[in-house]
Amino acid sequence: MFVGSRSRRSPGRPARTTTVVAAAAALVALLGACADASIGQGAAGDPAQPPAPNPPELAAFYDQQLTWGPCGGFAGSAADAAAFADPKFDCTRVNVPLDYAKPDGPTAQVALLRQKASGGPRIGSLFFDPGGPGASGTSYLANASSRLPPQLGQRFDLVGFDPRGTGASTPKIDCLDDRENDEERTKVFADPSPAGVAAAETDAKSYADRCAQRVGPDVLANMGTRDASKDMDILRAAVGDQKMNYVGYSYGTELGTAYAEAFPQNVRSLVLDGAIDPTQTTVDSSVKQAAGFQLAFENYAKSCATQPQDRAPCPLGTDPAQATRAFNTIIQPLIDKPVPVGDGRTLSFEDAVTGATQALYVSEYWPILSRGISEVASGKGRILQILADSYYERDEQGRYTNMLEAFQSISCVNQKPVTDPAEVRELNEKADQAAPYRSTGRGVVAAKDPCAFWPVPPTSEPHTPNVQGLPPVVVVSVTGDPATPYQAGVDLAQQLKGSLIKVNGEQHTASLQGNACLDDKVAAYLIDLKSPDAGAECTLDPA
Repeated sequence: MFVGSRSRRSPGRPARTTTVVAAAAALVALLGACADASIGQGAAGDPAQPPAPNPPELAAFYDQQLTWGPCGGFAGSAADAAAFADPKFDCTRVNVPLDYAKPDGPTAQVALLRQKASGGPRIGSLFFDPGGPGASGTSYLANASSRLPPQLGQRFDLVGFDPRGTGASTPKIDCLDDRENDEERTKVFADPSPAGVAAAETDAKSYADRCAQRVGPDVLANMGTRDASKDMDILRAAVGDQKMNYVGYSYGTELGTAYAEAFPQNVRSLVLDGAIDPTQTTVDSSVKQAAGFQLAFENYAKSCATQPQDRAPCPLGTDPAQATRAFNTIIQPLIDKPVPVGDGRTLSFEDAVTGATQALYVSEYWPILSRGISEVASGKGRILQILADSYYERDEQGRYTNMLEAFQSISCVNQKPVTDPAEVRELNEKADQAAPYRSTGRGVVAAKDPCAFWPVPPTSEPHTPNVQGLPPVVVVSVTGDPATPYQAGVDLAQQLKGSLIKVNGEQHTASLQGNACLDDKVAAYLIDLKSPDAGAECTLDPA
């Protein structure tokens, strides 16, 4: 969901993106200092279009019988342990080929967490992916199921899954230990000289080398969306469903689009919220996303400048036009002099920018951002560090999930790397110009990121989706979404010949998160296959 550390990637690379609900649970915690037969699938879908036959070479995977049990051993963090222990959930792992070109070779396992349908008639399973790439769908569902519209839990088995390499799935992408993760976050590459570029690229190559050594090239080569989308069809069959019902947020829209391309006949319903446009190049998507974050920053600054008099003064002043400069003045000194956090660590420039950017994902976080900026101005960094810790999924004991390592690894096989020095400079300059609030102020460091040194080639490339035979789908796009800008949703809906729901608001993704207008439309589509009217529009409540 958030912008990643530039010690691991260039400033222009896409940010991590997950649903706001999943992130909010982690942030609030930190700041609190048996396969059932599907009923009605054929009737609910298109009777004239039966599901595609299962590939015979994968029969052992499609026909496997699942054993469900308690979820306690599936929790990826101490924060998730209580949620996973709830007896309303059961869990399992599904076997899939590690390499689909070698179905008789090594296997991987995809973790599932399920809440069985409580009413009827049951439609089938509803799968959720919260984004990332790298986010845990089991964690998302364990924490969010009680907030979903109740009618969904009555008619569907709700299923969260951890895409291959992530969460409780195996083999796990794990490139760094906790100490190394802490160390990486202290690194700042702000020297634009040839020596500074060389140092940044040495670090990027070292990271790629460690992933290759600790995870293995054979595993890394098969961690992309191409393979995860094929896993989804095995998951559908393994739980006993004839057709797929799916809600994907952010990167989950990329995964859902890939599934729609590969298995259009097997789709019953797809909701894609926070769209990633599959036609965009790495450069295009990176620069547009940077501009989206800058717009969110400017909207925050306007709100901050006009906040009620009974609140503390805005740390960026009362002139929104000067807010970027004011923010730079407060944050850029951290490059040379980090400020104490209070737990033995110091707040680096990179973590300050990461923490601030996280708070831009939803307007409810803006007051927290103001407090964090004020703290830095007074020589302390606790709040922005907490925000950055939430992004990195670091708990209070200093333990990390593998979210960020999975994000980096999956991203590197999903996108063509930028390796030409001139193109690297162009990308970083455009990104810096598009989002000046996160600039070092010392010039662009035209260094290649870890993907340029990745040990395996990408398995996806920009393209226009081919979805012949796909039934109606729904795309949701928020006008003020910083991570996946609104226009990408408009474009994806056109590419998939689906319906668009426009959502007026200032946050990243919005479906099934409490807005009655939007949730009613999405639930009506998922349950009754009622597509929203042309021009459908909802508005989020202001924070």
